[in-house]
Amino acid sequence: MRAGAGTALAPVRLDGVRKTYGSGSGAVTALAGVTVDFPAGSFTAVMGPSGSGKSSLLHCAAGLDEPTGGTVSLVGTPLAGMDETALTVLRRDHVAFVFQSFNLMPALNVRENVVLPATLAGRAVDRHWVDQVIDRVGLSGRVGHRPGELSGGQQQRVAIARALASRADVLFADEPTGALDSRTALDVLALLREVASGGQAVVMVTHDPVAASHADTVLFLVDGQIVTRLDRPSADVVAARLAAVGTAARSR
Repeated sequence: MRAGAGTALAPVRLDGVRKTYGSGSGAVTALAGVTVDFPAGSFTAVMGPSGSGKSSLLHCAAGLDEPTGGTVSLVGTPLAGMDETALTVLRRDHVAFVFQSFNLMPALNVRENVVLPATLAGRAVDRHWVDQVIDRVGLSGRVGHRPGELSGGQQQRVAIARALASRADVLFADEPTGALDSRTALDVLALLREVASGGQAVVMVTHDPVAASHADTVLFLVDGQIVTRLDRPSADVVAARLAAVGTAARSR
């Protein structure tokens, strides 16, 4: 059975995905045959010990890294064989990202960075939604500031607002609350919950049990494989399971 199985129209599908870095005796297996769907309207957290394959899963699912084996589909489009231009257009039109590197444009202010994906795609900007997202991440007083005038936490909020404002079919987030204070983190998680309820697929890598507890489903990776899942768990349950899989991984 597919982990996180949903409808046949799930906007993100991985089937038997493997990812190996290097070759020969130095080869490292990051993903060892992952099969999972991320359905529309779902909010999934991915957890696991360091080196378990979380980032590789995110990168392969988003079409940022090519798997060694298996197949990946985004919004019904198989990624195998696509050239970089086609992949870029597909991601631009259907995918939003929140990565730890922020990837903000230094010459643009907060608002301009937030609406950049829509501008590049030639889409109309929903100014009311943009204003709402900027306010919810606590940046209403900083809309005219450029990234160099913001703290690291504020830059993270801009990256989050940009992803949320795009209303993409799929939103991938790598530790989106890691640089945020607890109050802003809860607001961001509520927004992720809101956009998932509106029909987007949200996939979040996190080490934080509190953040994971906001998701519909929590998947646990060990040695590149999904070893267990929890549905609508509390933070305490997530923390206990994370500790258990970490102990099991260390004992191997």
